[in-house]
Amino acid sequence: QGWGKFARLTRALTSSRGVLQQLAPSVQKGENVHKHSRLAEVLQLGSEILPQYKQEAPKTPPHIILHYCVFKTTWDWIILILTFYTAILVPYNVSFKTKQNNVAWLVVDSIVDVIFLVDIVLNFHTTFVGPAGEVISDPKLIRMNYLKTWFVIDLLSCLPYDVINAFENVDEGISSLFSSLKVVRLLRLGRVARKLDHYIEYGAAVLVLLVCVFGLAAHWLACIWYSIGDYEVIDEDTNTIRTESWLYQLGMSIGTPYRFNTSGFGKWEGGPSKDSVYISSLYFTMTSLTSVGFGNIAPTTDGEKIFAVAMMMIGSLLYATIFGNVTTIFQQMYANTNRYHEMLNSVRDFLKLYQVPKGLSERVMDYIVSTWSMSRGIDTEKVLQICPKDMRADICVHLNRKVFKEHPAFRLASDGCLRALAMEFQTVHCAPGDLIYHAGESVDSLCFVVSGSLEVIQDDEVVAILGKGDVFGDVFWKESTLAQSCANVRALTYCDLHVIKRDALQKVLEFYTAFSHSFSRNLILTYNLRKRV
Repeated sequence: QGWGKFARLTRALTSSRGVLQQLAPSVQKGENVHKHSRLAEVLQLGSEILPQYKQEAPKTPPHIILHYCVFKTTWDWIILILTFYTAILVPYNVSFKTKQNNVAWLVVDSIVDVIFLVDIVLNFHTTFVGPAGEVISDPKLIRMNYLKTWFVIDLLSCLPYDVINAFENVDEGISSLFSSLKVVRLLRLGRVARKLDHYIEYGAAVLVLLVCVFGLAAHWLACIWYSIGDYEVIDEDTNTIRTESWLYQLGMSIGTPYRFNTSGFGKWEGGPSKDSVYISSLYFTMTSLTSVGFGNIAPTTDGEKIFAVAMMMIGSLLYATIFGNVTTIFQQMYANTNRYHEMLNSVRDFLKLYQVPKGLSERVMDYIVSTWSMSRGIDTEKVLQICPKDMRADICVHLNRKVFKEHPAFRLASDGCLRALAMEFQTVHCAPGDLIYHAGESVDSLCFVVSGSLEVIQDDEVVAILGKGDVFGDVFWKESTLAQSCANVRALTYCDLHVIKRDALQKVLEFYTAFSHSFSRNLILTYNLRKRV
């Protein structure tokens, strides 16, 4: 029987010790295992927020890529940058009819096409989030989903149109057709817009995004404005040039006029360079979008006037949408700062109204400033009230993890016991000079020092210095009466204390009787405020 009892006791201790591992090494191990997942979450472009399965990576076939892994997230950023590159160059090349004879540009565009082609291959092997919120890793379902969604657009956007246009013997009509087909690449911006939904909650990101959208719209409109002017500057029926055209006026003003070549079929040549034309077009669209324009570049033909009217309507909407939100965005960005200053002003008015002594006023202001710098104005209790009970307990265990790991008294606590204790703990921030206990006060709390230094003063003498890892209070679990503090406890530096009330601790100890015995044996008070030194 003696050996049987010893074996049961050993098994119970081993089991309890195994439960404890989740608070020490297992926490660090879990953090290391999922470090890449958290990095991917920070960089994640997708608007599909992952549920609890993200804590443990689902099992996938070897050739299947998780859509939230670091590699796929980095690849999505590369595709995002190249999509914006395409959104800038494609309208320019189509409008200005640039034939890619430059080898360097041809190589760059070919590399972009290859990367887009590789992206198609990767999308056939990348998981996605299903309608029920689960990760779909079945290769067949992945292929069917991609074929039904973005495959056609992605395929059209990666065809090598520039390589075809680079050949000298390509017919002008076919070349123009292939150049126009490159506009299909702009449909990729739909994917970008969907991916950027994840960042809409960040004011700075929205501000940058709105400015980029405004600049991109001005660029596209500038390309269209030039295309209309280039089409109408020469009257094809009479083979004469319209001298009132803005392109003709621009050429005359910068010294590069249009000239009629009488040899051969007789064509108009010359005119302003493409750089000058683009800068002038962008200048006109910017002035039209942000104001009514300055009149130095003005529409003269019917087509130009119709486009100018449409552009002014678009500009008014963009101006109202983008610049109208700037004030709101800045208010959101500085909302916490405004709340901080409002609180400081309220406290100053309170101290002035009730004529609080200068020394105490300085302590109050110092405490408020230091507390705000630690919490950033976040109300922990308010956040915890939003969460359900199970999640709230998990957060509390995390917030009190230092206390549970540093003190041997908690080593044999079960998971349920630790969660119950964590729910009762409170975090107290103290400024230098704050008195945590006055001599003669009732000792109704057990305090664990997480950071900072405190001094214990008895009869005007410092009898102890408390620091990180120390515990002070009273042994409630051994005494039936409420104790009176025999000393003052004062903060020497900024301190963080984790405090649990007497009634809350006794309630947990009464329910978890096995833990109560080990807690009573293993918890050693650094300073017992019940006893005089």
